[in-house]
Amino acid sequence: MQSNSEIDGVLLVDKAQGMTSHDVVAITRRALNTKKIGHCGTLDPLATGLLILTVGRGTKIQDLLMSEDKEYVGTMRLGESTDSQDADGKILETKPVPELSSDEIEAAFAKFQGDFYQTPPMVSAIKKDGVPLYKLARQGKVVEREPRFVRIYANEVQEIRLPDVDFRVVCSKGFYVRTHAHDIGIELGCGAHLRALRRTKSGRFCVDGAVTVAELKESPREELLPRILSLPAVSRLRGA
Repeated sequence: MQSNSEIDGVLLVDKAQGMTSHDVVAITRRALNTKKIGHCGTLDPLATGLLILTVGRGTKIQDLLMSEDKEYVGTMRLGESTDSQDADGKILETKPVPELSSDEIEAAFAKFQGDFYQTPPMVSAIKKDGVPLYKLARQGKVVEREPRFVRIYANEVQEIRLPDVDFRVVCSKGFYVRTHAHDIGIELGCGAHLRALRRTKSGRFCVDGAVTVAELKESPREELLPRILSLPAVSRLRGA
């Protein structure tokens, strides 16, 4: 439990759809009446799930927490490619979806295992000559992006309801799940985009029991303070 005079630690939040990670930080600042808050690993507005917030002195371990592996569950829609590689983007191409077997779909997923290079999407916060790529994308520009070394630890098809495919992926920091959906769509020959995404884990932290955005907005500060994990508790949880 945290005292009112000193708030340091980590708060696990279940981000709602349709808001940015910065929106969640702003809501939490108001809810806790404190300014020093950061977040570990941006979630796109489309995505829901675990957003780790660092509070007070907790911001000093932000980079450490961001570097840990992540788990996501998502849904990709085959047959439609978008400029952002997810459902928030503009449809660029539509192709008929063949009667793909589960073996064919699983084979496509199996090609993306272990270590490989992934080219980040144009609609991203990565900077080119100091300018975020998403700003260039808004101007209709497409620039060459440096492929990133990423790793997939686990990758499974959970349910097939063509044209939609539900999946789970455990991946390294810096991995773009919407690019993963896009690349599998290319592999299957019909294109795809990410329709839904939920982050379920980051390192040893799980979304189960995380504070919801509604709770942040509606709960008294005194009820939120005990939900903040102290720095010693975080250290024990991480096995450090």
